[in-house]
Amino acid sequence: MTGRVAGKTALVSGAATGIGQSIAARLAAEGAQVAVADIDETRGAEVVKAIREADGDALFVSLDVTEETAWRAAIDVVESEFGGLDILVNNAGIAIVESVDKMSFEDWRAVMAVNIDGVFLGTKHAVPAMRRAGGGSIINISSILGLTGLEKLSAYCASKGAVRLFTKAVALECGRDGSGIRVNSIHPGYIHTAMMEDTCRRDYGDIAKGLAELGKLHPIGRVGEPEEIAAGVLYLASDESKFITGSELAIDGGYTAV
Repeated sequence: MTGRVAGKTALVSGAATGIGQSIAARLAAEGAQVAVADIDETRGAEVVKAIREADGDALFVSLDVTEETAWRAAIDVVESEFGGLDILVNNAGIAIVESVDKMSFEDWRAVMAVNIDGVFLGTKHAVPAMRRAGGGSIINISSILGLTGLEKLSAYCASKGAVRLFTKAVALECGRDGSGIRVNSIHPGYIHTAMMEDTCRRDYGDIAKGLAELGKLHPIGRVGEPEEIAAGVLYLASDESKFITGSELAIDGGYTAV
């Protein structure tokens, strides 16, 4: 198979649904061997099946991003099955909506464990693997809420802001050590996923109404689609972006330009 990432191997966390699923499918369509990593084995297997039916190469890897042993095992599988690791997409994330005075410490820690501890652990264990492979690209999925704040999402904003600056610090380390590893972050706006549809039903009573109202938050006039985030990931994963590291790519319909 030929493509923009042909011959490369990738691991995508949180790849069983939503944005992660689209990222995995797009990388595979462009020639990468893709490890679909998630805690949801059933949905993850469905994603792998769909990729293979489209003539792509994929396997499922069970991964709880908050567990260091799970990361070690996942990267071991990728190296043994695919021969190395070239691309890591730290995509797994959660959000808990609550005012700061009512949020429990347990909920705060849960958000941090997935959204920033998981990114740290993935990066920590991917870097040695990428050094063995001669270089690579790490893409951390942050958020527009890693660039700006929103009420009742203090934990989410804090975690995604941490991802942004963690990315820059590691980009400097890897840029200056001659490893050939690039590290960048992507900051999606509101994206049309099944999770967003749940939000629309909860907050607006209807999916179409919710999407329309959330679309108004973006100067471009609509919410984004998962495929549009996957396109940005593909660019940063490919050699087309070989002079880009430590950057933040906002794919947000102008949300953060206001």
